[in-house]
Amino acid sequence: MTHLAAHLPADFPAAVDRILQSPGRLIVSGIGKSGHIGNKIAATLASTGTPSHFVHAAEASHGDMGMITRADICLLISNSGETVELRDMVYHTQRFSIPMMAISSAPESTLMQAADFRLTLPHQPEACPIGKAPTTSTTMTLALGDALAVALMEQRGFLAEDFSVFHPGGKLGAQMRKVAELMRGGNALPVLDRSADMSEVLLTMTSKGFGIAILVQDGRVAGVITDGDLRRNMDGLMARSPAKIANPSPVTVRPDLLAAEALALLNTHKIGALLVIDAEDRPIGVLHLHDLLRAGVM
Repeated sequence: MTHLAAHLPADFPAAVDRILQSPGRLIVSGIGKSGHIGNKIAATLASTGTPSHFVHAAEASHGDMGMITRADICLLISNSGETVELRDMVYHTQRFSIPMMAISSAPESTLMQAADFRLTLPHQPEACPIGKAPTTSTTMTLALGDALAVALMEQRGFLAEDFSVFHPGGKLGAQMRKVAELMRGGNALPVLDRSADMSEVLLTMTSKGFGIAILVQDGRVAGVITDGDLRRNMDGLMARSPAKIANPSPVTVRPDLLAAEALALLNTHKIGALLVIDAEDRPIGVLHLHDLLRAGVM
């Protein structure tokens, strides 16, 4: 991979620019191991903001060519550059003036000579003992596809928020959700005025079940009391002023924080809940560790 990074194809920047300008999709195709790699490249591109679709080279010759429009760009993959099954796709791109990119380690091959953009892989021996099985070549192709996806992400300004749109499922999708989606607010908030006495604090903490009480003054957060604060002040607890044992600078987050980032804060500060506030430091929600567990973030 170091060798590939040092010998990035000369047409790489132009290929990125052309894909960015395209009103359609990037159609990826190949056969055999190149097809498997191409399928993954298309999936990565599609999930990172570049509309892409994989078309099986053999199936293309039997009707699937109709999946390719004149607004698209084709990316054909063949290590040898002489894959027979790609012939019809090459003719199709030429017939309808569809831009064609090719990935191959053979710059003088038929495929590369027909390509508008040539993404030539540096020639390196296959890693298998007999030097025949696609190993090094497929790994480099995959890496080049990932490099394309990353370059396009950077050029598009693709953000974590955009990424979450395409990854709603599984643990990754859960981690990309916002705190606002998982927090609990409204009547569930354990909020008390800063002047409240200790009996009110205990009743609120017990009834709300977060293990914290939020003290407010003029609607803004004035401090937070946790179960730990109560245990540390057990001696004469009922006679103590809640405001005096509260933490005046609790860990707070905004509702647009990612769930994964919220989990990192909980772990870093070794706490069980986060106070969610608005731009004016008013409490609007509480995100508990259990909320993240239920959502599948952990």
